[in-house]
Amino acid sequence: MRSSVHDEFLNETLPCLDLVYNLARRMVKDPYVVEDLVQETYTRAFEAWTSHRKPRNVEAWISTICLNLARSWLRKASTRRELPTDEIAKDRSSSNVESEAFQRLRSNLLHTAMRELPEEQRVAITLMDLNGFTAREAARIMSTPRNTVLSRVHRGRKRLASLLEEKVTIDEEA
Repeated sequence: MRSSVHDEFLNETLPCLDLVYNLARRMVKDPYVVEDLVQETYTRAFEAWTSHRKPRNVEAWISTICLNLARSWLRKASTRRELPTDEIAKDRSSSNVESEAFQRLRSNLLHTAMRELPEEQRVAITLMDLNGFTAREAARIMSTPRNTVLSRVHRGRKRLASLLEEKVTIDEEA
């Protein structure tokens, strides 16, 4: 029976692995802490699963666990005065180095701009725009009203566009 619970857990939660990783990555800069958050998310989810607390919506449930763990880590890090380190660039070989370099540059610009957003806006945009949750699902995950999520996404998108425009303008002038 233990094997069937384990298999059931994996079948239900592994499709959410990219979602959990992307959410953790948007919350924390350090790639090692991101990996720890993902592992801790799955550990906590498995503990709940084996104690017969299975959710109806696995994506929202596991996203909530990850979000709460990330917030806890950020809260603890701020009291210890720890500053997350920048992401480490990964070596990848490619046949088209130029297009990969431009893609990485655009991606870095976006990640940098996302980190400058307030946490509430960053989380709302990550859930809705990057992970495809509806406003109602994002509201449930964030424990806020639906309209609050919609306003955070709207304000976050406007601020993100402004930040990206500033960065592109500064880069073109340099």
